[in-house]
Order: sequence, then C-alpha cells, then structure tokens
Amino acid sequence: MRKHHASSPAHHTGAPARPTGAPTNRPAYRHGRHELGQNFLTDQVTIEAVVDLVARTRGPIVEIGPGDGALTLPLQELGRPLTGIEIDGRRAARLERRTNRSTTIVTADFLRYETPSTPHVLVGNLPFHETTPMLRRILRAPAWTDAVLLVQWEVARRRAGVGGATLMTAQWWPWYEFALARRVPAAAFRPRPNVDGGLMTATRRDRPLVDRAERKRYQDMVHRVFTGPGRGLAQIVAAACPDLPRRTVAQWLGRHGLGPARLPKDLTARQWAELYALGAGVRRR
Repeated sequence: MRKHHASSPAHHTGAPARPTGAPTNRPAYRHGRHELGQNFLTDQVTIEAVVDLVARTRGPIVEIGPGDGALTLPLQELGRPLTGIEIDGRRAARLERRTNRSTTIVTADFLRYETPSTPHVLVGNLPFHETTPMLRRILRAPAWTDAVLLVQWEVARRRAGVGGATLMTAQWWPWYEFALARRVPAAAFRPRPNVDGGLMTATRRDRPLVDRAERKRYQDMVHRVFTGPGRGLAQIVAAACPDLPRRTVAQWLGRHGLGPARLPKDLTARQWAELYALGAGVRRR
C-alpha cells in the first residue's frame, strides 16, 4: 500500500481522509525542552505491554505520534491495517521507508486530523505537555472502539478514577470505561521526562449509561456538581440541581450508602448516570 502525506486521499478501509484546520507544517505543539515536546519510548517491556493490549482488540489501528516507530514496527506485526499520524515530516518520511504495505504513515497534527468514521483502535505515546487537549480530542472523536494510551502517571490514575473520579472522567464515564494498566518509569523514555508515565485504556461502552444526545446536559450537570458550593453531596447536589427535591436527593444517597458528607469524586459512573436521570425525570413532569 502506498504511503501518503496529509494532502493525499486515504486508500484503505478505516483510514482517515484528511486533516482539518491549519497546515501540517505548522505544528500546534512545538514548545517543550526538546523537539516537538515528545518523549520517545525506548523500554522493550513497555512496548510489549502496549502491543499486548492492542492485540486484545479488533479492527484497524490508528497510532498517534509514531515518531521513530518504537510502537509502529511491532504493531504492524499484528497483521492489521495501521495508520500512523506523525506531525514531524522528517520522521514520517524516515519511518515510512521502514514499514510494510499494510501500514500508512501520514504527516499531520493529530489535534487537527479527521479520524476514521468506521470502527478502529487508537494507540499512542502522547506528548506529556499536550495530554489534556489530546484526550479531549480523542473523547470527542467518533467511531473508535478502544484506546491504549501512554500519558503521565498522575493523568492515567485520575482518568481511571484511582483515588476518586475527576471532573473530566465523570463527564465522559457514561460513554467510556477507563482503566489503569501499569506505571511506566521515566527511564523508559528518551529524553527522560521529569515524571513517570502511565499506561491506560479507554473502551467505548456498547450500551451508554446516558443517551449520547443528552451529553451536553449531562456534562453541564456534572460540572455544576463538581464546582458547586457545599460541604458534602447533600448540600452540593441541592445547590447544583435545585429542581431536585431534597427528599429525593436524600433517598438517592441512602440507596447507595452515601453519607451526606461524601464528595462528587466518590460517585461511580452508574451513580452519576442515575443522578442525571433523577433530574431528567423531574424536568419531564
């Protein structure tokens, strides 16, 4: 299969058609203490762990930022269509000479790239200083079924809800499941970053806990609860959801064994979805 740059049309099923936005020779993430702010993965144990997680999935693979091919070359051994989206044109050109016919290397900025509209798997060692915008881009992208991502350790823990959910996790939980796979030492990268990495997965739910059409309303509610005043869930939910009778909130907390002093971070994905459904039921009356 012919390799192509961003301006060329896609030629295999599941491949993105084109990037959107600014030209790819003007990268969005060019700051950092080394070129393009990337920390390249060199640890073979971690590479094998990433490939093993991807091997448990199905469908074409889209790799974010393949760099020099540390993941690309072993990933293509899975025998599935693979598209690498690389912002650095020089690295893209070098890498495409080393890949086989089932692999396509595209020169583009993932933050502006039009991802496939058909089922696929995302994998990538994300630039640490661009983790948040990249995660937002990923979570808003359609069609992917699974994502295997290497990010900062604390980001991986927070996304997986270790120690309590964060606002971002709670806002996307009805549609995705997040899991923490392993900690990756800073020594696994070159140049060595100041913090450890974390390998995490995200899986699109077959049956969303909240209808996708309700995403904005749901996420607005979660934001109000996470940022609202109060010393515990009873007070916070009462302030954030004034249409909900306090008795209803108290009964809901009791059903789940949640004391009134518990905090938003203590709620599970299904509890968030149920809280939203309570408010939606009141609105429909």
